[in-house]
Amino acid sequence: MNRRNFVQGATLLAGSAFLPSFSFAAGAPAFPVVRPAAAKRRFKSRAVEAAITEFKKKVKDPELGWLFENCFPSTLDTTVTYAARNGRPDTYVITGDIDAMWLRDSSAQVWPYLQLIGQDTELRQLVAGVINRQTRCIIKDPYANAFYGDDTKVGEWKTDKTAMQAGVHERKWEIDSLCYPIRLAYHYWKKTNDAAPFDAQWQQAVQATLQTFRAQQRKDALGPYHFQRNTTNSTDTQPMKGYGYPVRPVGLICSAFRPSDDATLYSFLVPSNFFAVTSLRQAAEMMTALAKDAKTAGELGALADEVEGALRKYAVVDHPQHGKIYAYEVDGFGSQVLMDDANVPSLVALPYLGALPVTDPIYQNTRKFLLSTANPFFFKGTAAEGIGGPHVGQDMIWPIAITTRGLTSTDDAEIRACVQSLKATHAGTGYMHESFHKDDPKKFSRAWFAWANTIFGEFLWKVYQEKPQLLA
Repeated sequence: MNRRNFVQGATLLAGSAFLPSFSFAAGAPAFPVVRPAAAKRRFKSRAVEAAITEFKKKVKDPELGWLFENCFPSTLDTTVTYAARNGRPDTYVITGDIDAMWLRDSSAQVWPYLQLIGQDTELRQLVAGVINRQTRCIIKDPYANAFYGDDTKVGEWKTDKTAMQAGVHERKWEIDSLCYPIRLAYHYWKKTNDAAPFDAQWQQAVQATLQTFRAQQRKDALGPYHFQRNTTNSTDTQPMKGYGYPVRPVGLICSAFRPSDDATLYSFLVPSNFFAVTSLRQAAEMMTALAKDAKTAGELGALADEVEGALRKYAVVDHPQHGKIYAYEVDGFGSQVLMDDANVPSLVALPYLGALPVTDPIYQNTRKFLLSTANPFFFKGTAAEGIGGPHVGQDMIWPIAITTRGLTSTDDAEIRACVQSLKATHAGTGYMHESFHKDDPKKFSRAWFAWANTIFGEFLWKVYQEKPQLLA
């Protein structure tokens, strides 16, 4: 099932009849057991279980303890298939209700466990397996965003007008699809000093990433990628024979789609270009240290410098109320889109990705703009406030957006408010969702969306470690 059909179909829950029992008796609330039974969990981590035990013991709010126990291990409990392939770890990670592995989602889903892999050899192997699997996917098709576990499977989007092949679930070109695997690989290497995943095949994937980014600068030609789909949803296809609206070659990288899998309006997607700068520099460091390939490292670094310079020149606009802010999308001709989308990379989430310091004054101006009704996709209702996007539609707030707001905040009151907002909007399910209605959290999309769960667990663990008083 594809994401948009899931959202638009009958699975947009509209009432408490779809929810597990959740009652508050006199005194302490009673929380139903919603986590899969131990025998049915896909992967078990001693370190993750120890973190859950510690959190529940130390955090006095029982509902937050219950949510952490459900959400933090969600990726491991429900979405991973771990095995050995040719003597190497191999991990396939689905998003939840969709049996396909997004390069972005799979990286983000296991990211919160990196902090624990020093305590758990099996968990470290599982993450190494994700890196190995992603390497093969990128070599297979660096323009694809999602893959099947079965390399011979022909999927539901086989009629898309692009170079589809077996084993590819969807071929929406998104810059961040190639950034996230670098982020995961770089920080895995830094934490473990394990060079095993970074062999000649991984180096080939880095070369493919570099070539793809260069091609999508579109300096001399439109490049090899185009995409069209027979659909009534304009955000699921690209105009102009699948290449999108024209851009002026200024050094930025084109992205046909956003991290939400919605089509870009202007192909220079600013947060993804910021993410690319960081990822290119991380890849350059790894190619120098691990591959001893100074030539490729130099090319990666030079491209990072070029994109960074173009961002400074073309991504900053003057807003009448907020001063200098970052646009969401630009075309190099002077047109821009001023908004933010809920999925990551977003403008709000850039410090979380290491792409900008939280103290950057333009970021702070941008943040104030985005977390206000001046952003057309900032929704404020009786249940919550937060950023959504075109992917799910009007008035639908994404928990991931509230979570990344909290993860990038330096204000205690704002961090506490984000925790409390997420606590108040799980609709009694004990899990996060893709989105929920600003006035009624029981109207939500995607009951099984592991990334939203795991990043919420990451947020709770971070607050517990750094400012536990905010959880009281």
